[in-house]
Amino acid sequence: MNEGKSKHRIRQSFGENLFTGFNYSFMFLFFIICLYPFYYVLIYSISSMQDIRRGVLLMPSRFDFTAYIRIFEQGDIFSGFGVSVARTVTFTVTCVVCSAMFAYLFTKQEMFLRKFIYRFIIITMYIEAGLIPWYITMRAYGLRNNFLLYVIPGAVNVFFIILVKTYIEQLPPSMEESAAVDGAGFFTLFFKIIMPLCKPIIATIAVFGAVGAWNAWIDTYFLVTEKSLYTLQIVLYFFINQAQTIANAMRSSSNPADAERYIGNVTPETVIRAATVITVFPIILVYPVMQRHFIKGIMMGAIKG
Repeated sequence: MNEGKSKHRIRQSFGENLFTGFNYSFMFLFFIICLYPFYYVLIYSISSMQDIRRGVLLMPSRFDFTAYIRIFEQGDIFSGFGVSVARTVTFTVTCVVCSAMFAYLFTKQEMFLRKFIYRFIIITMYIEAGLIPWYITMRAYGLRNNFLLYVIPGAVNVFFIILVKTYIEQLPPSMEESAAVDGAGFFTLFFKIIMPLCKPIIATIAVFGAVGAWNAWIDTYFLVTEKSLYTLQIVLYFFINQAQTIANAMRSSSNPADAERYIGNVTPETVIRAATVITVFPIILVYPVMQRHFIKGIMMGAIKG
């Protein structure tokens, strides 16, 4: 059996082998270029002051987790993490369901003013009122110091609607029609027929929504003053500003050597990089789980507009 396979194995020429080797080498180099910035941020955040002064490129000679200790000593860090997780989960579920349901409506020919509404919401992707009208609107709806601020404003995403609508239009209509003949209503069709068939594109928009919700901080900065509603990003933002302020004050002091240190022999740059790792690492864990569906969904959802 193995001999038969070896006889039919296609032999590549020297040029083809060279080209394959070049491709593998190029992709490996590209992978290193993409990965190294995050790796550098990580090793910088756990490097000692001596390594930072000398310059660290691959691995510090001595690990120093003081920056992480200083960050986790902040009383708001754990409550902020909990708010960020609650925000990300709640927003992602709400946005996925609402956007997918809205997209499903646009696939129905009998929808009233379907083309007009679809074109109108697409215009909103290119035109927005600005920061001040947004702020006034959020306050008018009573979303200041309200957890719903993290959920309601982005419950329907136009880009997600386009992706899901395009994906649904590629599904065989016979499955939906047979369920409708059996008496299935709109919500039954959507949740029991359409949603299970749309797992790839649902996973795709879920990743987009989760990353956006996790990284968002500007709404908290302008509309939230209660510390119990502070997200992880805004807690770290204030902590980094505090570290930078102290460092600037030290630089203007009479002792220049103090400018190299921030509480506990930690520089502001180290604190910034440690905060970056803390905020990025949790959301990175989402990608391996969703990768298989993500690739399939983004390809199939972008075939036609």
